Amino acid sequence: MTAGDTKVPGEDNAFKAFMSALYRTVDAPVTWFRESIVEPNQQKYPWYHQKYRRVPTIDECYTDDVVCDFEANAQFKRDRAVDSEILSILRQRYEDCMLYEAPDHLTVCKSLWDKYKDAEEAWFIKYGDLGGYADARKCYMKQKHRMIWEKRNGPLSNQTK
Repeated sequence: MTAGDTKVPGEDNAFKAFMSALYRTVDAPVTWFRESIVEPNQQKYPWYHQKYRRVPTIDECYTDDVVCDFEANAQFKRDRAVDSEILSILRQRYEDCMLYEAPDHLTVCKSLWDKYKDAEEAWFIKYGDLGGYADARKCYMKQKHRMIWEKRNGPLSNQTK
């Protein structure tokens, strides 16, 4: 190799060298922009801590606003899934405590049992009897009817005092 050669090692012909130079010409500004502008200004969230913005609830939507209705239903489904998973975790903690503290589990695990029962009651107040095809509007109507009933007859549980 002489001092005037500018060939990149591994490129054995002029066409490959030309294509490589063309690629670097296009790729270099894009890579620079991404690495020096975009990535430093991004907030990095792991996927399991992704934060969705809260959307308007179904009672804040107009009756003919289909997009708002869809977003409220999506938010409702996310909230229901999160609440169901919390209930599942509390149940699993109680069952683990019950197995670990075998003969004395009624006294040792009482606090876990009380937390689980309170969470179960709260879940049922909000989502119970809605069925498999529940949506935000049905849940809102259930809440409205329960509030009217409690106003007339008094609270049903300690959760709603």
